Amino acid sequence: MRVLGLDLGSKRIGVAVSDRSGTIATPLLVLQRTGNVGEDHRRIAALVAEEEAERVVVGLPLSLDGSMGPAAKGAVAEADALATVVPVPVETYDERLTTVTAESALREARMRAEARRRVVDKVAAAVMLQAWLDGQPR
Repeated sequence: MRVLGLDLGSKRIGVAVSDRSGTIATPLLVLQRTGNVGEDHRRIAALVAEEEAERVVVGLPLSLDGSMGPAAKGAVAEADALATVVPVPVETYDERLTTVTAESALREARMRAEARRRVVDKVAAAVMLQAWLDGQPR
């Protein structure tokens, strides 16, 4: 199953995609927010069609203690709105520390700060999506 993973941010949306077997997540791109949520969702719907995704997994930024703070509540609301636009199931998945993990991996790869900023969102989406894929029954 091909899955699209999203790391929703206020300025950017990191996008990752799985291979067709649903085994490996790969960073795809970073969408800049337009300021119009409907337009952002139409762009995601176009990616779902283009990538032939069968599911969308949205990162859920829970607090470290597992509670739902304002960011997590916003992600749930946006995932619910996105579900009305895309023709595939949309679900949320715990994304705690994915950006930290992505930043660390990019630093280890000796990527410069400016280059890291351009890709960290899609790498964080891939980290989250890979964790979701790994948790799926085979």
